[in-house]
Parts: sequence; C-alpha cells; structure tokens
Amino acid sequence: MPHPKGDQAFRNPDLHGRWPEMTYGGALSFLRRRYTRDLRGVDVAVTGIPLDITTSYRPGARLGPAAVRAASAQLAELPAFPWGFDPFERLAVVDYGDCYLDFGHPERIPEAITAHAREILAGGARLLSLGGDHFSTYPLLRAHAERHGPLALLQFDAHPDTWPDDGHRLDHGTMFRRAAEEGIIDVDHSVQVGIRTHAEPMGFTVLDAPWVHDAGPRETIRRIRDAVAGKPVYLTFDIDCLDPGCAPGTGTPVPGGLSSAQALAIMRGLAGVDFIGMDVVEVAPPYDTAGITALAAAHLAHDWLCLLASRR
Repeated sequence: MPHPKGDQAFRNPDLHGRWPEMTYGGALSFLRRRYTRDLRGVDVAVTGIPLDITTSYRPGARLGPAAVRAASAQLAELPAFPWGFDPFERLAVVDYGDCYLDFGHPERIPEAITAHAREILAGGARLLSLGGDHFSTYPLLRAHAERHGPLALLQFDAHPDTWPDDGHRLDHGTMFRRAAEEGIIDVDHSVQVGIRTHAEPMGFTVLDAPWVHDAGPRETIRRIRDAVAGKPVYLTFDIDCLDPGCAPGTGTPVPGGLSSAQALAIMRGLAGVDFIGMDVVEVAPPYDTAGITALAAAHLAHDWLCLLASRR
C-alpha cells in the first residue's frame, strides 16, 4: 500500500512522524500536526490565543495564530535546520486548536485563558501558545505557576511591560509588573532580552537591544543561562523584539531590534534549559509584508520544539 499523503492534520492517527504534503495546500494546523484534544501520550500541545483587546496601538494580533499556522507549512517538510533531525520522531506534538474567547465579556478573558491552559497542563503536556497580544502571557503564567511554583521568565521584547498596573486592567504593557508583584515569576532569575524602551525594571536582568548588538549571541546566551540556572523557565517571545525590518507585522514596532538571525542563534544556544512552556505573541497580519513576521514567529516556535526534542 502506498504511503498516505496529504491532510495529515485530520487523517494521520499517529502522533509521531509526518506525511508528504503540498506546501501550498492541505489542512493548516501548526507544522501539520494532528488536530486533537486527546492528550494521551502527547508531549506538547500547541494552541492559539486569538486576543487583541488589550493593545495600546495597532490591533490585529487576534489574527496571529492563523497566520503563524499558515507560515509553518514549509517547516513541516524537511529535517529541522540546523538541528539535523525530525523533532516529531522524538516528540508527540498536537495542535489543540484555539482558546475560545467571548469578545463580548472581556472581563472573563483572563480566567478563560488560565482555565484553557490549566486543562492542557493537567493532561501532562507542555504548552506552546500562539498569540494574540502579549497580555495573554499573564493568565498563561498563572496556570504554569500553579504547577511549578514561581517561574524564571525569559522575555524577548522591545518593551519591558512593567508600566504601572492597578491589578485589574487588561493591558499588554503592565502584566509583568503584576506577575512580579504577585510572585508568579521569580524576578531574581528572570531575563528581558532586546528591550529598547524605558520602564521600571522590577529586578529583572535586562539585556537591552544595544547590549545584545555589542555583546553578540554567544555572550547573551551565557548571561541567560547564568540567570535562569536551576529554575523552571517560561519563554515568552514578543515578535516586536525583532527589528521592524524583520517583523513589520506587529502592533507596536520599535526600530533597533534584533535580527531574525540573532534571535534564532540565541534560541538555539539554550539547549538543556528546563523550559516548561512558551508563547510567541503580537503577530499582527494586517501589517505583515509578505508574511515575514508570521514566518519568523513560526521558526522561533519550531526551534523551541527542537530544544525540547534535543533533550530526548
């Protein structure tokens, strides 16, 4: 019998491996992984958080999860570069679909995201979330901290997101102050990379963009490893960490950011770190030239899976 081909997101009963697909056609799950909410035997569940009601400038990030899934199609074809292996031979990864959010009741959204994440984590899988605006990281952190205790946060971003917060507002620029004040994250072991705006640092190690450009990826990797050593690490990647030339499709772009090459080099240098979850957020397709922002986000998420697979 010939090998089955096409639409493996719906047709493939196996959690490992992959089928031949047309890059330009077929069902667009993340990396063509099987769509399911059955988490038996699953190592990582990928989910979308289609949120952008907390943005302070340009909206559109609610369309990010669909765009990142579409951009991931070509990554599903070949062995991972530069890793040289197929991560899906080592990891069982599924696409769990999107978190349902009722736009008519924004006050219910934080708990809806936390409950969604809590359900996945209770099934024993790690969680890879596709945003959506950056506020979604706060309820995701809450769910992860319930299982792991205070987390080391590794934040790639143009903005610290530690502006004043009243403990209630839905705002993509204040939630890490709230998380620090609530003890969800351990600021003594947390790192912000690529920052190029001012706000109170809250005790984080800050490796701002000019520092990264001067020091280079290798020294950045060393500083990150030193800071997070021995802690469970949650990685959040706001795509505006990248320079607008590499990621124009985002709500609050800031010149002077990291290149895609720098960001990927830093990510790939973090093998062995105890990552317990990741999100990539703030992809806003209405401003995305030729889909390059969604493509960068898909590569970053894919490389995080390769980091996990490299430990197997």
